[in-house]
Amino acid sequence: MATLVWGARLSMRRLRMRGKGRRFAAGWWVLLACWVLLPAVACAKGPAAPAAKGPVLVVGDSLSAAHNIPVQDGWVNLLGQRLKQQMKAPPAVVNASISGETTSGALTRLPGLLARHTPSVVVIELGGNDALRGLTPAQLHGNLEKMIQLSRDAGAKVLLLGIDVPPNYGPAYRQRLRASYAELAKKYDVALLPFLLEGVALQPGLMQADGLHPTAAAQPKLLDNVWPVLEPLL
Repeated sequence: MATLVWGARLSMRRLRMRGKGRRFAAGWWVLLACWVLLPAVACAKGPAAPAAKGPVLVVGDSLSAAHNIPVQDGWVNLLGQRLKQQMKAPPAVVNASISGETTSGALTRLPGLLARHTPSVVVIELGGNDALRGLTPAQLHGNLEKMIQLSRDAGAKVLLLGIDVPPNYGPAYRQRLRASYAELAKKYDVALLPFLLEGVALQPGLMQADGLHPTAAAQPKLLDNVWPVLEPLL
């Protein structure tokens, strides 16, 4: 009798082991099928398309509008050439700079430019004409701040290009003007080039007769000033 019971238990154990074996085998074949089929499915979908990259939008005044020099020699045009040389899929460069532009005028134009071009980076080079027209640093600060906010709300990174004014404006005015760029860059954590004309202003052969605008020979230097702070944003 004990032998029969033991034999029955052994038979049930074998049946359970066989069931486990069948389930293990079934699971193995499912995994194998996944390993074989998943690459095929992935291949059928094809490689993921690269994310679209918006252009670099430059909103500036005569310093970026190639004033009194051939447009192709301006630093913004040279930027487009450099991007093509150094990047496999370079973004376009849209130069929306206008000679005589102020922060107020650019602020008015900016929403339309953002909607039309959907840029990935907005370069803001403004302030010189504000000073020439007697606008206060507070007015310049407010307009630039709104431009930064609009650009960021549109999903673009921002680069501020600072300017300086001649000494006859007085040290207090110059200090407040320079401080506006630094304060905004810190507040909104945006890239800043403190002085676009660094190494160019007052240099013989690099400034035009008016003493305000760079010559064609100075444009590569302007690009070299901009490039180290712009490249990380790209």
